[in-house]
Amino acid sequence: MSLGALTQNLSLFRGLLNPETALLAVVKANAYGHGLELVAKACLAEGVTMLGVHSAEEVTALRKAGVRLPILVMGYLTAAQVDQVVDRDVHVLASSSEVLDALAARARRLGVRLPVHVKVDTGTHRQGLDPAEAGGFAAAAKRMGLEVAGVATHFANIEDTTDHTYAFLQLERFRNAVAAVEASVGRVRWVHAACSAAALLFREADFSMVRIGISLYGHWPSKETYLSWLLAHGRDGVKLQPALAWRARVGQLRPVPRGAPIGYGLTYRPTRDTTLAVLPVGYADGYPRALSNRARVLVHGRPAPVVGRVCMDIVLADVTDIPGVVEGDVATLIGADGEERVSAEELAELAGTINYEILARLSPALPRIAAE
Repeated sequence: MSLGALTQNLSLFRGLLNPETALLAVVKANAYGHGLELVAKACLAEGVTMLGVHSAEEVTALRKAGVRLPILVMGYLTAAQVDQVVDRDVHVLASSSEVLDALAARARRLGVRLPVHVKVDTGTHRQGLDPAEAGGFAAAAKRMGLEVAGVATHFANIEDTTDHTYAFLQLERFRNAVAAVEASVGRVRWVHAACSAAALLFREADFSMVRIGISLYGHWPSKETYLSWLLAHGRDGVKLQPALAWRARVGQLRPVPRGAPIGYGLTYRPTRDTTLAVLPVGYADGYPRALSNRARVLVHGRPAPVVGRVCMDIVLADVTDIPGVVEGDVATLIGADGEERVSAEELAELAGTINYEILARLSPALPRIAAE
C-alpha cells in the first residue's frame, strides 16, 4: 500500500474543497481493503479531522492500534456496543430513539456530553430520519444531555448518472433539515453530505466536512463521475493515484500438453503446449471466481491470462509467452508492473461488479505492507 499515493490523494482534495471544509477519511471495511491500521495512522499523520467506520469492532481495532483521532460510527450500534466503545471522541450517526436512549445512559454513566450526528434520509430510503423529523430528533437529543455535533445525509444517485437533478433535490431537502436542526439546538459544528463523488464534482455539497471514501484510495467512484468531471472541467486538474497493489509469488510452474483439461470443471483446454504459473491465492482471498478464464495477471511486466476456474486458494495463469519465469517470481493481480497495469476497475468490469467490491473483499488475512 503506497503511503505516497494516499498523501497525494488527500492533498488533491484539500486543493478542491473550500478551505474551511474538514476531511473525514472513511476507513470502514478494513479501509476499503487497504488495511485499517495502516491507513488510519497515515491519515493521522496527514492531519485528517475524523475517521469514519461502520462498526463497534472497527472502533475497538483503531483504539487498540493507538489511533486517537475522533471517530464517526456510521452503522448500527446496539446498547451493549454503545457501552463498550462510545466515549467523548466517538461520534455516533443516529436516527433512532433506541440509540439516543443508549447514548444518554452511557453519557450519564461517564458524566460527559456525548456527540451525536443526526442522520437525515433525503431520498435514499434506507438509514435515517425524514427531513421533517430532524429538528425534533435533535431537540430530543439535546434534552437528553447529548451534544448535537453533526447533521448528515447521503446521496442516492450521484455516482450512477451524469444527470444530477436528484442529487440537487437531496441537497435542498438537506439544507432545510439543517436549518430545522439549528433552529432547535443552535449552530451544529459538523454538517456533511458529500461522498467522494460529490467532493469531486460539487462545491455546493462541501458544508463543514466531507467524507472521502473510494477516492482517498485513488479510485474514481464510477465512469459516470469521471465523465461528469470531464464535461465540467475538461482533462485538467485531477489525477487520483491508486494506493494498493496486490501481488503473489509463483508457487509452481506446471507444463500442460495441448488439449489437456485445466482446473475444476475442465473449463479450459489449451490449444498448444502450455506452461502454467500456480499462484497461491483465490476467491477466499478476495479474487472473484467470476474472473475464471477472463482476467489477467502481470509477470515480468507482461500479461498472463488467468485460465481455468479460480479456486478457493489457487489461480492459474498462462505464462507460456513470458520467458524466464521461475518459481518465486512475483505476479501482480492488481497494480502496475513496468508499463502494464491491472486496475481494480478492470477486474470489476470483468466480474460484473464495482471497484468498491473488488477492494473491500480483499481478505483481512492478506499481509499489508506500507511503501512510500
